[in-house]
Amino acid sequence: MQVEKLMSTGVATIEATESARDALTRMLARRIRHLPVVDAHGTLLGVVTDRDLRHYLFSPGVFKGIGSVSADALLKSIAVKDVMSAPAVSVAPDDDLEAAARCMVRRKIGSLPVVDHGRVVGIITEIDLLRHIVRAEEAEIVVSFP
Repeated sequence: MQVEKLMSTGVATIEATESARDALTRMLARRIRHLPVVDAHGTLLGVVTDRDLRHYLFSPGVFKGIGSVSADALLKSIAVKDVMSAPAVSVAPDDDLEAAARCMVRRKIGSLPVVDHGRVVGIITEIDLLRHIVRAEEAEIVVSFP
């Protein structure tokens, strides 16, 4: 199976120059944990995740300010490019789904942006893979027990 058969489309992205607070707001609004980071031309630069934001807030230099400065202000004060994971590991729509899943396991990452001709066209996440497995198991149960 190819990645494009399972990937989510209509992907929310964020520009590298936007604030970490903008990233968090977008994640909460869309109920997602991974945002591909793009430049002004839409070229993939990295990925920012909820984990990246937590690591920033709990880093020694920043954590000591929590309480005297709000987390909101701390996130507003830093650009996405300074907290994102880069370079981004990505796949193409016609890549093999199993190879993409193995890549995610090997690199211990929860998502892969799907890029076609330099543009983000989708994203494949661990949740997409789990849903696929559950659907396959449900189909097997229906076939096994008529």
